[in-house]
Amino acid sequence: MFEELSIRFSKIVKNIRGQGKITDQNVAGALRDVRRALLEADVNYQVAKQFISRVKDVASGKSVFTSVTPGQQFVKIILDELTSLLGEELCGVNFSSTGRTVILLAGLQGAGKTTTASKLACFLKNKMNKNPYLIAADLQRPAAIDQLEVLAKQVQVPVFAKHGLDLSTVINSGLSDSLGYDVVIIDTAGRLHVDRELMLELDAVVEIAKPNELLYVADGMTGQDAVNSSKSFSLDLDLTGVILTKMDGDSRGGAALSIKEVTKKPIKFLGTGEGLKDFEAFQPERLARRILGMGDVVGLVEKAQEAFDIDNAEKLKKKLEKNSFTLVDFQEQLSQMGKMGSMSDIFSMVPGFGKLGKINFDERQLKWTDAIIKSMTPIERLKPTIINGSRRKRIAKGSGRTVQEVNQLLKQFSQMQQMMKKIGRKGGMRLPFGLK
Repeated sequence: MFEELSIRFSKIVKNIRGQGKITDQNVAGALRDVRRALLEADVNYQVAKQFISRVKDVASGKSVFTSVTPGQQFVKIILDELTSLLGEELCGVNFSSTGRTVILLAGLQGAGKTTTASKLACFLKNKMNKNPYLIAADLQRPAAIDQLEVLAKQVQVPVFAKHGLDLSTVINSGLSDSLGYDVVIIDTAGRLHVDRELMLELDAVVEIAKPNELLYVADGMTGQDAVNSSKSFSLDLDLTGVILTKMDGDSRGGAALSIKEVTKKPIKFLGTGEGLKDFEAFQPERLARRILGMGDVVGLVEKAQEAFDIDNAEKLKKKLEKNSFTLVDFQEQLSQMGKMGSMSDIFSMVPGFGKLGKINFDERQLKWTDAIIKSMTPIERLKPTIINGSRRKRIAKGSGRTVQEVNQLLKQFSQMQQMMKKIGRKGGMRLPFGLK
């Protein structure tokens, strides 16, 4: 997500920070690079133009602080303006203060509304301690009702899913059955803004449901098409926000950088992967920092705290201090890391990592490593030093990997053990990612 844009911005930030003195000439050069980076990221031309104009105006009117270098101050200006472009403030769900909150999802066909409805329900249930209820109101697409029913079961959220009913009956019956739940999420059929019949149908759904939130679900991978369709829908409907889906497949990020400026509607959530938990609140400043290569330490810690078991982390700490860390423990840590999401996304949260350029990490590597360890006998996992040539061949064959990969894993594990041993001698270990 945003890999290409982050790499470009990281280089720009590095160059401008190296300037001891900011002049009209090097500011102009930096802004040319910024404009080019934005346009290559598929950011709307007018949005890019206005962004450059704002940065230039602010930079020319700023007094230079003695506590920072001019280069650092210019980077801060870009960070502030980029945050403002993305939305400036965190805009979550506007929950009703008097009772249940109704959220209606609208958008084009194929944008991922049904999956997003389930992801949003999962997010509200697990992250915000809400009691959500789903209504399957997509009567246009075959199997949409069945799909939502299956997904709802996976996230353990009740769903109103009935075949053979008209749309108004589905909405009214679903709302009646959802009494006692504090959030109702309605999944509607995909429609084009130029299809007046379907848009009138959506107007009727809005009139019946009277949603507190009317969110437009846009496919982030379609770039400016997502921005244009969002704008068209916002002219017909009183949208309260946007959810961008499939952001894990978009390395440019043009839609996210353009949509708020064009539609004047805030981005509220991002779909970041195929899993039902790959969904997060849109946080402008954190995202701006990641784009500029400054990382997102808070986000990284939050992911780690969700994925890592505290008791297991404490046991791991003791094992590391006693130098009794085995491949069994290593395998368990790989499993925990896998729960944090894609490695490329994790890398982007590490401050300064963008300076290294694009990291070609094969996401399958964790699975391959796990397969190699699983092909070992229990005694081999506890005492890898006994793994000789013939054992390595057997492990390679059993895991479907090469002997070279088995050798590489064992070598890396041995180096890790030596490193942990040295750290243990220097005064003990700390739990990772701020876990206590």
